[in-house]
Amino acid sequence: MVYVLIALALVFDFLNGFHDSSNVVATPISSGAMNPRAALYTAAVAHFVAPFLFGVAVATAIGDGLLDDHAITINVVVAGLLAAVLWNLLTWYLGLPSSSSHALVGGLLGAAILAEGVGVIRVDGLTKIMIALLISPVLGLLVGFVTMKLTMTAAGKAPPSVNKWFRRGQVVTLLGLALGHGTNDAQKTMGVITMGLLAGGLIPSFHVPLWVVAVSSGSIAVGTALGGWRLIRTLGARIFRIRPIHGFTSQIAGASVIMGAALLGGPVSTTQVMSSAIMGVGAAERLSKVRWLVLRDLATAWLLTIPATAAISALALLGLNALGV
Repeated sequence: MVYVLIALALVFDFLNGFHDSSNVVATPISSGAMNPRAALYTAAVAHFVAPFLFGVAVATAIGDGLLDDHAITINVVVAGLLAAVLWNLLTWYLGLPSSSSHALVGGLLGAAILAEGVGVIRVDGLTKIMIALLISPVLGLLVGFVTMKLTMTAAGKAPPSVNKWFRRGQVVTLLGLALGHGTNDAQKTMGVITMGLLAGGLIPSFHVPLWVVAVSSGSIAVGTALGGWRLIRTLGARIFRIRPIHGFTSQIAGASVIMGAALLGGPVSTTQVMSSAIMGVGAAERLSKVRWLVLRDLATAWLLTIPATAAISALALLGLNALGV
């Protein structure tokens, strides 16, 4: 079952990269700054190296801060992962940019509560995680709005050729955003695999082995390289028509929030942060520019994810127990 858990965790990690690649590359692709393959491969490389550069604070928050140790069993973690994987596949098929972070947290909570009751939740750890998940979209919107306003002020009298600078600048901002995403999201898988190793008695205490960092980074990098085109279209085209200045400023805003949260150990949803950053950038130019109805689809996915994955994981745990696994 430990091998099953690791395999599921890496599938989740792959789907996370596949699903969330849209958040990283949608704006430079839609603005014409980079061709799709170059953007995806650049992001993939950054995803792989990021956790080696910036530590594993988020992995510790997920793996060692959410649930009491006695609630962390192989079946609980496997059920949580099954729920997160199924939800990611469903929302990918529907083209809804949902949160892999929410899916994983909801999955772990649903299975653990069914197995041991509400008391197994570490309230301080859950509070930290939920604060990060809830505040980060608001920060993305605000930072996107302010960044766009400052950029328009600085470049207000610049000739049209300034767009070339914004296009080139998106290569740098793409790297920053991909490093932030790799630092934050790959660590969630590292935390889950380490939970499984601890539950299986393969390690004496919670610490993330180097091989776990390597395989998790590699899995999310491969998923990113292959890309989620349905979601790229949602973020890159449906919210409003992206130009180079929008891509540049939204990536600065998103990277700032995501990397800051990762360094502080706060898991965030890249989907939420980048969606809100793009909206903030568009609103800074003109409120009517943003197709706000898209927010309805995003909000629906956001609100459903934790309760849906909690319910799915609870059912999965019942199934595993019935099979005598």
